[in-house]
Amino acid sequence: MTTPWGELALTRFPEDPRDRLRAWDASDAYLLRHLAAQDVPLTGTVVIVGDRWGALATALAGHAPTQITDSFLAQEATRANLARAGVQPGQVRLLTTQDPPPERIDVLLVRVPKSLALLEDQLLRLAPALHADSVVVGTGMVKEIHTSTLQLFERIVGPTRTSLAEQKARLIFSTPEPARSRPANPWPYRYALPDGIGPASGHTVVNHAGVFCADRLDVGTRFFLGHLPESRGTQRVVDLGCGNGVVGTAVALANPQAEVLFVDESFQAVASAEATYKANGVPGHAEFRVGDGLAGVAPGSVDVVLNNPPFHSHQATTDATAWRMFSGARRVLRPGGELWVVGNRHLGYHVKLRRLFGNSQVVAADRKFVVLKAVKRG
Repeated sequence: MTTPWGELALTRFPEDPRDRLRAWDASDAYLLRHLAAQDVPLTGTVVIVGDRWGALATALAGHAPTQITDSFLAQEATRANLARAGVQPGQVRLLTTQDPPPERIDVLLVRVPKSLALLEDQLLRLAPALHADSVVVGTGMVKEIHTSTLQLFERIVGPTRTSLAEQKARLIFSTPEPARSRPANPWPYRYALPDGIGPASGHTVVNHAGVFCADRLDVGTRFFLGHLPESRGTQRVVDLGCGNGVVGTAVALANPQAEVLFVDESFQAVASAEATYKANGVPGHAEFRVGDGLAGVAPGSVDVVLNNPPFHSHQATTDATAWRMFSGARRVLRPGGELWVVGNRHLGYHVKLRRLFGNSQVVAADRKFVVLKAVKRG
């Protein structure tokens, strides 16, 4: 990546030489060009929110910025990119969306996220730290910036305008009004599950901002909840890509003897899963882990993996995440252990499961979704 601060060698995480997706896009480059061309004073506390793979934090490392991200993978990519650029450990402060934000922010740079709710939550959390002289600049691809995006900046930060588009990217400029009256932060959001979905029926879900289908039960998960495997005894079950944790919580409600591990790469998701689990007073043992899929889980230590894999990485459609999840599941399952997957029928997950496990069984299907089971042999 060419920046006003030099050439950077950037990769995503986990690094894969076959991955054709870049670790930056035109909106990152546009923001960096603007900062240099306008000689924006990058002094005081510089905060970068939503940096996808650490491109912004690496380019601006000389200004000792603070990066705030919801993504474990983005944070690990940032560490690797900073090290590759020769940045000393600790020069860039790495925070998650669950950490307390800085008390004062002089420059706020926002990479607009896919989730409008996450943007709302982050702006509401960060706005009290802004002052009248703070510089606030957002960036994103044109297709990511909508009228509702600008309205959030206007409502929470202050008067807002946009730049002309360059290479299908656009900048957002907001002028902070510290005395502005702001709405209360509606996140995390709680709601009751409907009846007719098995053990979780009528129970509480807690969603932090940015978690998939934060204000309602999505139809895929609803279908999955009606066809979960029967759990008995002291099984070790993993809710892989747990989101708000409703699937793993349903298992724990049906079998209090089960040991449930909730895993997601989103800090917001794992916080939601833990809150959902605790809100329902589930007796039993659970572990909540933010990480890269099943990395760190011992081989042959799991009885059942439950998975509703994503098929997007930000704006890109890809099956790479699903493939890594399925491969990781095969590694951690005991002989005879089972991977249960729900997905859109058209994604063809049965083909991948047969390649990895040598078998794939349709447990349930409707016009849109299919629940598949693969068993680890030997």
